[in-house]
Amino acid sequence: MYIPDEVSENKEIVKRYRYLLRVWYTRKTYADKKQVRKAFNLAVEAHKNVRRRSGEPYVYHPLDVARIAAAEIGLGTTSIICALIHDVVEDTDYTLKDINKLFGPTVTKIIDGLTKIEEIFDHQTSSLQAENFKKMLLTLSDDVRVILIKLADRLHNMRTLDSMPKEKQLKLSSETRYLYAPLAHRLGLYSIKSELEDLALKYIEPDIYSAISTKLADTKTERTKFIRKFISPLKKALDDQSIKYQIFAREKSISSIWERMKANEIPFEEVYDSFSVKIIVDAPHNQEKIDCWKVYSILTDYYRPKMDRLRDRISIPKANGYKALHITVMSHTGKWVDTQIQTIRMNEIGMKGYAAHWKYKSSDNIDEGLDEWLKKIRELLKSNDENTFDFLSDFKMNLFSDEVSVFTPQGELKSLPFGSTVLDFAYNIHTQVGDTSIGAKINHKLVPLNYRLKNGDQIQIITSKKQKPKESWLRLVVTSRAKSRIKNAIRDERKMQKEKGTEKLKNYFEQLNIKFTPHNIGILQEKIGFPSVIDLFYFVSTDRVGLKDVKNSFLDNDKPGWKKYISIPFIKSKNLEPNTFSRKIRESIRNKPESLLLEGSMSDLNYTILSCCNPIPGDDVIGLISEDEVIKIHRTHCPTAIQDMSKHGNRIVKAKWDKRESISFLAGLKITSVDSIGLINHITSVISNDYSLSIRSFRLETFEGITNAMITVYVNDLKNLNDLIVELKKIKEIKRISRVDRFPEVS
Repeated sequence: MYIPDEVSENKEIVKRYRYLLRVWYTRKTYADKKQVRKAFNLAVEAHKNVRRRSGEPYVYHPLDVARIAAAEIGLGTTSIICALIHDVVEDTDYTLKDINKLFGPTVTKIIDGLTKIEEIFDHQTSSLQAENFKKMLLTLSDDVRVILIKLADRLHNMRTLDSMPKEKQLKLSSETRYLYAPLAHRLGLYSIKSELEDLALKYIEPDIYSAISTKLADTKTERTKFIRKFISPLKKALDDQSIKYQIFAREKSISSIWERMKANEIPFEEVYDSFSVKIIVDAPHNQEKIDCWKVYSILTDYYRPKMDRLRDRISIPKANGYKALHITVMSHTGKWVDTQIQTIRMNEIGMKGYAAHWKYKSSDNIDEGLDEWLKKIRELLKSNDENTFDFLSDFKMNLFSDEVSVFTPQGELKSLPFGSTVLDFAYNIHTQVGDTSIGAKINHKLVPLNYRLKNGDQIQIITSKKQKPKESWLRLVVTSRAKSRIKNAIRDERKMQKEKGTEKLKNYFEQLNIKFTPHNIGILQEKIGFPSVIDLFYFVSTDRVGLKDVKNSFLDNDKPGWKKYISIPFIKSKNLEPNTFSRKIRESIRNKPESLLLEGSMSDLNYTILSCCNPIPGDDVIGLISEDEVIKIHRTHCPTAIQDMSKHGNRIVKAKWDKRESISFLAGLKITSVDSIGLINHITSVISNDYSLSIRSFRLETFEGITNAMITVYVNDLKNLNDLIVELKKIKEIKRISRVDRFPEVS
């Protein structure tokens, strides 16, 4: 427990400020230091007597955010000032006018982008995070420092998350995994991206995080010995060639190891790339490529390469500017080793992203990728998409980790997100090309618009003046540029039907004796479920909404006769009322503030167990209040839950199982085994006879002596399931067994 001590805290504040000055390695003139000192003084004054939940003085937070911005990202004076005062406007009586007077318009604009907006209860969205994120991006499109400082802020919050309640930890961790870590990746901040993912995993799946951390610690000595032997002949050969170099091993992040284990359904011991070897060459800019390939030649003199794992990211860099040669080689012990070859400049850019780009800007035109990406964000922000969640999903798509590199007919290289189609490529060239596309020639062969691009494809788009965008095209594209262009074209066409639709709708209202007012049009729009009034008029004009639909929308048994058609402008709509359901939950658990009990005293509340992750008693679970006031129960690591928590953080309810209830829950097991006579009988005997559990389904396929089985079985809780798995593993033919979150329904 933290015990406040004013004297020692003041010493600590000064110590952290001095450390900030030491790690600040960009330009530091007297004027710069004076401005930073002014920001420090303001932060100390503004946050005096304010403490974090841990009990520490609040000013520790902006000091640490500034240190991350300076040391770990490499930002300069303006960014350090903004980091020091980033919470001043939000949390104190200081205003943006005060900031402008003290530090000028540039700092003020960045602070405005960093300051969270006040609570918004917009009828289109209940997610404050989504609105905050969109506002932040509005400023990001003009100044990338906004997002860099925000990432520093998020990183420090994640590092100090232990003192927060469980639901807050899950909310922040979900946002971090869903949006902030991919955003750091997109900006080339590999170190920050990896740490954010690891910290998110720590709170979403603590057991997994702890198990892999322990495994890494336990195998460190063995790994060090292996690496020393692996690099020994390389060092001698590089020395003989008089190449200046550094060689070191880099441990893969815990989250990336876990993703590999899940994707390949393998234990930790079989993850061959739990670390990678980096060879960093000290080469002049004009010699970088030659020297990297020279090192590659030396490496492959000693170790055989795995050719399908060769990645030349020097000739074709990633969109975030990352450059390296990647090669996997066979070591002296029969293990594959992931190896990266870079120059000092490439490594710095790979770790610190665009902040490092600025350092090398004069020697290379490497800001193009960032400029192009920011251009796409500006286009997305200008698309006037009324639904914030659609915007968030489209933006998320721009944070792609994998790309395909393709060519125009003239040989120009284009990078698009993995999964992009011909139609995405067409819109990437020009809106007019996309709008009139009817197909393409890929490597001189005719393909349809839904063809998914592959690395190295050369694409020639075929167009027709008679073609125009269709609503079905939205299912064919993945890039936000293509989606926004298609939506705009459809919206423009629907606007042309506005006058006709207005007249027809007015006529329907007159027939039903309903006033043709914006309020009543809004009621109809909400009842039928159209995102905009333009869509409503369009569907009325094309007879897809008729008199009967209008009449049914205004049938309201709660209001007598004439009252249901009266517009009362000064009364809040239902969507603006406080969340009565949330209040009911809080009142119900007032005596047990720790959690919402499932299957126990809260059975009067409406909840459902989700099939996307099939939680069972013993699993860490979370409740999310849906719009129809049903509590949806997910496992905390469920991808669907993580996405929903990142958008609806204010709807999270901490939940736990009531162990007094004895109920069976469905769980899925995937088993890989060597085929043998009596195997099925042995498996079913363990489940039915030894554990007295009911099997709902048992499906298996055998091919060339290998059997893959999917079993769904009713269990009481997580311990029951884990005990069963341990027992089944004793069957010698079974080589692999794992729990499955999703499994097919039985009809």
